Amino acid sequence: MGRPKGGKNLYWSKEAKYEYVQLVLNGEVGVRELGRQNHVSNGMISRWVKKYKAGGIEALENKKKPGNPMAKYQKRKELTAFEQLEYENMKLRIEVERLKKGYTEAEVMSIRRKKSSK
Repeated sequence: MGRPKGGKNLYWSKEAKYEYVQLVLNGEVGVRELGRQNHVSNGMISRWVKKYKAGGIEALENKKKPGNPMAKYQKRKELTAFEQLEYENMKLRIEVERLKKGYTEAEVMSIRRKKSSK
């Protein structure tokens, strides 16, 4: 069945993952039952257990942070000098990546228009 179309991906903190891992490792509850109770896939919980066994609690840390990193700068009216530089740096990095892929500004805008019209 899976996640409904347009739904959000869930973000699990390493502390929340650690709680589930401890329940499984202490034998308090099985992976299937824990998954069923908390609406988490069995495979995901099993991966967390394997990661924990291999690298401890630090292995449960998410590699990617959720959300748009530029959103915190775009929504604010006043930025400090450091934040302005950080925001400009992010914009330039995005521009460099776009140019590396060979997209022109016009192509990017046409792709955005197509996506927004759907």
